[in-house]
Amino acid sequence: MRIAVLGLGFMGATHVKAWMQVPGAEVVAVASDEERRLKGDLSGVQGNVGGPAERMDFSGMSAYRDWEEAVRDPGAEAVDICLPTNLHEPAALAALRAGKHVLVEKPMALDAAAAERMIAEARRNGRVLMAAQVLRFFPAYRALAEQVKTGALGPVRTATFRRRCAAPGWSAWLGDKNASGGAVLDLLIHDIDMCLYLFGPPDFISASGYEDLGRGIDVIAAHWHYADKTAVIDGGWHHAGSYPFSMEYTVVCRDGTLDYSSAGTGVSVYSPAGGQASLPSAGKDGYLAEIEYFHECCRRSEPPSLCPPEDSASAIRLAFLMMDARKRQGEKIPCRL
Repeated sequence: MRIAVLGLGFMGATHVKAWMQVPGAEVVAVASDEERRLKGDLSGVQGNVGGPAERMDFSGMSAYRDWEEAVRDPGAEAVDICLPTNLHEPAALAALRAGKHVLVEKPMALDAAAAERMIAEARRNGRVLMAAQVLRFFPAYRALAEQVKTGALGPVRTATFRRRCAAPGWSAWLGDKNASGGAVLDLLIHDIDMCLYLFGPPDFISASGYEDLGRGIDVIAAHWHYADKTAVIDGGWHHAGSYPFSMEYTVVCRDGTLDYSSAGTGVSVYSPAGGQASLPSAGKDGYLAEIEYFHECCRRSEPPSLCPPEDSASAIRLAFLMMDARKRQGEKIPCRL
């Protein structure tokens, strides 16, 4: 399968590197508004967990300064969209109408209505559409999902997901809420999607927090209320600068507690009797696993059941419900998706 990658920031560079490892896949086109990056110089590219800081060989690929031209490239069978979030919908619709399969970075769109339009267009054109909710493919989170979905430790009683980082000074568009949606939509969409994947939508949501994007602050502590458990999503953007990135979870089940931190060594299981054990969570890089999965869905012309776009649209709705609840500072609001 031949792929065009739109955008060569941190995620675009990460995706290109992954595509180059997939047998049967070939990146035939790249798009960026920065000439230096089109020539393969990605030094200085930065993200939450660093950047490639290297040169890449784009010789033999078509290079476009305009993503709209890249979408029309006759040699591309699929388009991988790593553009600012406000461009996800127009780029995806253009690609789907051109008969391409589409992988689009998270969040899928700036609002749920845009995501639904993308889903409808994919259906009309018989193309595969998937949002890159990569957490579903990270080994530590796949291990958690297996434990929860099989009920290996009994029913879940409480779950806490945390994700924090400095305000994203590496890309100006991220600090513009009209382009990125802010930290709840851009950053915590990972944990929103994971809670939705594991537990489904809650009955009610309450939240507190603070937003001042001018100072680089966008934080929230949201509670998802179910009949039999509560899930907490906590974190966001802190002041720009050296505040470190971290992600973690603690899931308390009837028969044990699962705990993971990106600053630690892996997933731990704590038993009621006081024992502690490491949960096997080895596996390939999440970005590579995600892209391999999308490639296989396209090859088979099958919908991405492991990461359906309908879930990604629901995650956007839940992000907006959380932001609405934050304005009410603790009031429970009903969740109706």
